[in-house]
Amino acid sequence: MAGANVVRIGIMSFAHMHAHGYASCLQKLPNVEFVGIADDDRSRAEQMANHYGVRAFDSYEQMLASDIDAVIVTSENANHRRHVAMAAQSEKHVLCEKPLATTKKDAEAIVEVVRRSKIKFMMAFPCRFHPAFKRLRETVDSGDLGKILAMKGTNQGQCPGGWFTDTKLAGGGAVIDHTVHLADLMRVLTKAEPARVYAEIDNHIFRGDFDDTGIITVEFTNKVFATIDSSWSRPKTYPFWGNVNLEVIGTEGVARMEMFAQKIDLYSDKTGRHTYEYWGDDVNLALIDSFARSIAQDSPVEITGEDGLRALEVALAAYESSKLHEPIDLLN
Repeated sequence: MAGANVVRIGIMSFAHMHAHGYASCLQKLPNVEFVGIADDDRSRAEQMANHYGVRAFDSYEQMLASDIDAVIVTSENANHRRHVAMAAQSEKHVLCEKPLATTKKDAEAIVEVVRRSKIKFMMAFPCRFHPAFKRLRETVDSGDLGKILAMKGTNQGQCPGGWFTDTKLAGGGAVIDHTVHLADLMRVLTKAEPARVYAEIDNHIFRGDFDDTGIITVEFTNKVFATIDSSWSRPKTYPFWGNVNLEVIGTEGVARMEMFAQKIDLYSDKTGRHTYEYWGDDVNLALIDSFARSIAQDSPVEITGEDGLRALEVALAAYESSKLHEPIDLLN
């Protein structure tokens, strides 16, 4: 039996690969009980439930009718609105995988559903919790870099395949998948909002009907200028899945963050490959711990639905800019 301060959490869908990381974290936190899994794919729910030693619910409705406190939504991007609405109707708190939705309309609907409900809603932007970013944020806030002039970010990864390349389910390709993380971190650092977006987007690597390469430029309301490379440009043979790097240029100095530098180089005769084995900080653990504590302590979440909406707007504006070949103003 769970203790009085233990938060009971279930997972809605294992469509997104991050569900595995979250499930592992749920089993590590002393203030959390991982209750079970529900999925549109019943066989997947049973397989994952068996793997993690939890209950496989027959349906989302059955799970939401149980005595759980919260859910983690890790379904396909296009299904976030439906699943968040279901959870809110059942008064279950929600941690939602990024991006918030595939359209601005759906994202705004999620924010409104949450506003009208009694639930806590947190956006899954785990990069905020990494010590490297926290140190970068402290450096910027201290004024050591002087006035911030510009930023350069990269989130270059491997193409995950599957529904991630189905634009109806994902809302796009690499740009919607990878832009939102850096857009969110940049909003935190600048304490400003994206004002104008220009982008060049294409498919140069996989030759499919989804975008795998993108360079986005963003001007913020405080005139800070930023670039984001959000491409799926890492081949299968690359040592690691990708990166989240950020460089901040100020009048008094430059600071650079490499988020996944806590790694060792492994040269394996068994696999015939060179790989990076990550040993560092688990940002997913910090994310879920923050979410659970906000529920247990009835305190505000650290990352809101509005944060998710603002980051999504950058990605959506990037697609529009690339299509029209002109900058898009976000404040009009």
